[in-house]
Amino acid sequence: MAAIINQWAVITIVLSGITLVIGVFFIRRGNREAHMRAMLTASALATIFLVLYLTRLGLGYEKKYVGPAEWRGAYYFLLISHIILAAANLPLAVVALWNAWKGLRAAGNLGNIGAPVARRFFDRHRAWVRWTVPVWLYVAVTGWIIYLVLGRYGQVVQG
Repeated sequence: MAAIINQWAVITIVLSGITLVIGVFFIRRGNREAHMRAMLTASALATIFLVLYLTRLGLGYEKKYVGPAEWRGAYYFLLISHIILAAANLPLAVVALWNAWKGLRAAGNLGNIGAPVARRFFDRHRAWVRWTVPVWLYVAVTGWIIYLVLGRYGQVVQG
């Protein structure tokens, strides 16, 4: 069961990363509504991933790297940076979403986000996502790489 949960976790985080990029594309094109929908979808998929990932860990399913020794250092560098930035990404994303939500509430609708009462929240949102998006993408891509490496050079450890 844990192996199936692991596969679904990977699917959700891949879709989250793709949806994140789509959301960035939409906001750069000025399509605020599509951006909002894409980012909420990316956030929901990332949340589902986290639940599945923690469930898998709770079931004691883990893989350890047993690949070539000369790759071990690079693998662990990738893994450690992934873990640290994944932990940082959650509060970054929550603060970015919080500011967008507060801004939308203050504006009343997406067409009114330039209102002074809403502008400050969207300015904060934009400031936070300048850090959040690159971290989120790094975490997603390194997670995919780690998954692929462990698919080839991983050994299941039952805890």
